[in-house]
Amino acid sequence: MADEIILLDFLPSIFGMRVRVALAEKGLKYEYREQDLWNKSPLLLEMNPVHKKIPVLIHNGKPICESTIIVQYIDEVWKDKSPLLPTDPYERAQARFWADYIDKKLYDLGKKITLTKGEEQDTRKREFLDFLKLLEGELGDKPFFGGENFGFVDVSLVAFSSRFYAYESFGNFSIEAECPKLIAWTKRCMERESVSSSLLDPQKVHDFVAGMRRRHGVE
Repeated sequence: MADEIILLDFLPSIFGMRVRVALAEKGLKYEYREQDLWNKSPLLLEMNPVHKKIPVLIHNGKPICESTIIVQYIDEVWKDKSPLLPTDPYERAQARFWADYIDKKLYDLGKKITLTKGEEQDTRKREFLDFLKLLEGELGDKPFFGGENFGFVDVSLVAFSSRFYAYESFGNFSIEAECPKLIAWTKRCMERESVSSSLLDPQKVHDFVAGMRRRHGVE
């Protein structure tokens, strides 16, 4: 019997894109169900009663929540194709560390750029770029964060690149000028079908973020 895979998601979601990349890396077919975040469906509330958030992966009727946990689940269940986590225990721990660090920091840093102005925004931009430079240092001269192969940390980070244009546009700065190796990494990632087919077009992401700014009274 074939696996039934359903993804409850929202197209502009960074965290949803992350899961879509992982599913594409594994070559998995699934049913995509777009969710209205302002009018949450009974299914979403049933499948994620704690956080009531997307994305939720439903595998044979069982829900898995939180994007990083979903990616790990996908990698463990469908382990025979395109492994994302390293086999070495220490390298696995390091990959999980960086993915966790990205989760704890990057979304909020980016959001603060888009929802602030003036001196406060200048401060947030510096914090954001300092964080990206730290990641760039970890990447070093490697093609991907795990070395030669696209892996867990790449999946965790690459979805954020879909918002780089919005951050630059509303913050009036250039990420490439400050972090050229990181931008070269994003371009390498975009050469992969799993990434290019899963990430929302940056202009559409920009328009979504513009709507967020309007809702928060930031113009």
